[in-house]
Amino acid sequence: MRPRSAVLWTAFLAVHVLVAWQGWVYPSQPMGDVVLVYEPWSTSAVSGGAIVGITEPWVYPQLALLPMLLVKLLAWPLVGLVGVSGAYLIGWAVLVTAVDAVAFGVLVGRRGTTSRRSAGWFWTAALLLLGPIAMYRIDAVIVPLAVIGGLWLIRRPLVAAALLTIAAWIKIWPGALVLAAIVAARGRVRMLIAAAATCAVIVLALFLLGADRHLLGFLTEQTGRGLQIEAVAATPFLWLAQFGAASIDYSFDILTFQIQAPGADVLAGLMTPVMVLAVAAVLVLGIVKVMRGASFPRLFPPLALALVVALIVTNKVGSPQFQTWLIAPVILWIIFDRTRAGVPAGVVLVLCALTCLIYPLTYDALLRAELVPVLLLTARNLLLVVLLVIGVRALARVPAARPARRT
Repeated sequence: MRPRSAVLWTAFLAVHVLVAWQGWVYPSQPMGDVVLVYEPWSTSAVSGGAIVGITEPWVYPQLALLPMLLVKLLAWPLVGLVGVSGAYLIGWAVLVTAVDAVAFGVLVGRRGTTSRRSAGWFWTAALLLLGPIAMYRIDAVIVPLAVIGGLWLIRRPLVAAALLTIAAWIKIWPGALVLAAIVAARGRVRMLIAAAATCAVIVLALFLLGADRHLLGFLTEQTGRGLQIEAVAATPFLWLAQFGAASIDYSFDILTFQIQAPGADVLAGLMTPVMVLAVAAVLVLGIVKVMRGASFPRLFPPLALALVVALIVTNKVGSPQFQTWLIAPVILWIIFDRTRAGVPAGVVLVLCALTCLIYPLTYDALLRAELVPVLLLTARNLLLVVLLVIGVRALARVPAARPARRT
């Protein structure tokens, strides 16, 4: 291993240790989902109780239960030493660090080119700035899978499509990378078949396990959600809450804080069709570029990032872990087209820092709609819109290999 790669590896692993520790000492219990939600779900599944996604509806795709069960196995030897909750938290941190290390190895490689080292430093910085939310959520397991799948799109397109599809059955957002790859790559038909075949195998397995009634529960469970306080669309209501014209209430059904105000429910109901239109518009622009002969390295990165950011900006849920979704597309942008990746990479790093300042550092004050966290969240949400504009603008500027036909 070269000295530069050794320094990078040391920094990457040290950041994981630091961020894992922060989860224990930061306010607002940033690792709460792991011990309060993931651990009970996995315990129920292994003890003969309800199995989320199988015997009852669930907000996540069914494969999300697999890493939770794996952590249960990893934590078992430590239960006698630190208790069930402590063991599960340690097991979760170990799992995330392990899968990140595997993906980091694929990314940096043995020699580590300049682009790959730059991407590695970006990932390290993003984890450091985002803080414990980057590790203590199910999304943390998806990022390395998305990185590996994205890196393999050119040399192992079928394996990459299958891996990204599996990731999408853990958390939906990697499906945006699958769509971007199918649009931008030459072997799109084979990749589409690989993704469809992977879905078919997963669905068949779920049917055999008895999940027929709740197979798509992760979609239907989202329809009744209100407007979460951190969503981009909720920003004006937070300012109304400053003057007592809106309130922040906790939903015990979906375990999150939502806006209660005139018009909030109507806006929440509109966000899903707006999301569909936004994603469709980005895809159409990508297809137009393909028809004009755009190359994969130039087209895929901005298309992937624009799709992912569109999912965040138009989402009625604005959970802080959504910022982890941005890490993989930017890493791939740095790898495929480093000269044009600087601006989106810088914006994402600022987004990570702002998100950590909001959650967990000032989250209690945000729930009281105090001025400083509302300002921070407003800046973060406006910057997400800016990032969407950056992605779409870069997509629109992808050069064509041949001129458009005149009619």
